[in-house]
Amino acid sequence: MRAPGFWWRSPDHPGVLPRLLAPLGWLYASGTARRLRQSGYTPRVPVICVGNLTAGGAGKTPTVIALIERLSARKRSVHVVSRGYGGSLAGPVRVEDTRHRTEEVGDEPRLLSAFAPVWVARDRAAGVRAAEAAGAEVILMDDGFQNPAVKPSLSLIVVDAARGFGNGRCIPAGPLRETVSTGLARADLVLTIGDAAAQARFDATWGAPAVPRLRGHLAPLQMGMDWKGERVLAFAGIADPSRFFATLRAEGAEVLRGEALADHEMLSETLLRRLEAEAAAAGAQLVTTEKDAARLPPQWRPKVLTLVVRLRIEDWSPLDARLDRLGI
Repeated sequence: MRAPGFWWRSPDHPGVLPRLLAPLGWLYASGTARRLRQSGYTPRVPVICVGNLTAGGAGKTPTVIALIERLSARKRSVHVVSRGYGGSLAGPVRVEDTRHRTEEVGDEPRLLSAFAPVWVARDRAAGVRAAEAAGAEVILMDDGFQNPAVKPSLSLIVVDAARGFGNGRCIPAGPLRETVSTGLARADLVLTIGDAAAQARFDATWGAPAVPRLRGHLAPLQMGMDWKGERVLAFAGIADPSRFFATLRAEGAEVLRGEALADHEMLSETLLRRLEAEAAAAGAQLVTTEKDAARLPPQWRPKVLTLVVRLRIEDWSPLDARLDRLGI
């Protein structure tokens, strides 16, 4: 499902519908607060929760990849625990790219399994226990900030700087899972992801968070591919497909059309054949995101190029200080 457009309007001008839905948003926020009062499992190793306050993606997957690299540089054995959104397996199960299909474990766990051991578990506490038993020294919990099953050692909130916290209202009146003030009060760090203009927009709308802040941006990973002048038909099923299309254009690609899919949307044979026919008629190359590529059927992977991006952090010191304090 795609998020309604009014979710991302200015908090100062949300429109009529969010005001009408506001009582339901208060109930949703109250439900989140009640759920978080439950006690959870206390892990034997440090657990870093990478979450967000809004429904949908904000850049958690590239953040997890960046954290894996940072922690690996500290000589720590890092494991990832994920709910496996969109997958059928309840787990806990360790993801193996050659054995598991996206329909079983979800697209993000398959992607992350190339960087570290990944455990899919609907019961996050069971997933953390499995990672501990397998020798994890640090566990990254992908999402789960609003889930009380595990007590994290450190919570990092990821925010799309361009979108911020949307219209500042809770589901269904807005994109928030809980109020901004409540969520930030439980967070240890905030990471805003976006270019300089997006970071400035976040500052102007939301001001400085009351917790230490990291700033970062997504940058294409140079893998020998020159996108300049390349005619492409792009498709993406991520939180904000327009950002992916803009990145391609910034790299010099001629984006004939961008097909915006729903976040995590499965790539059916019918859809792919339609896109392939359109690309062939226009003399264009199909291209998608790294996360979408994880959902491609095997026979389609050689036909579609992937634009790989990585998170670049301006200053790691706020996170490094917390890691030092935890002895990681």
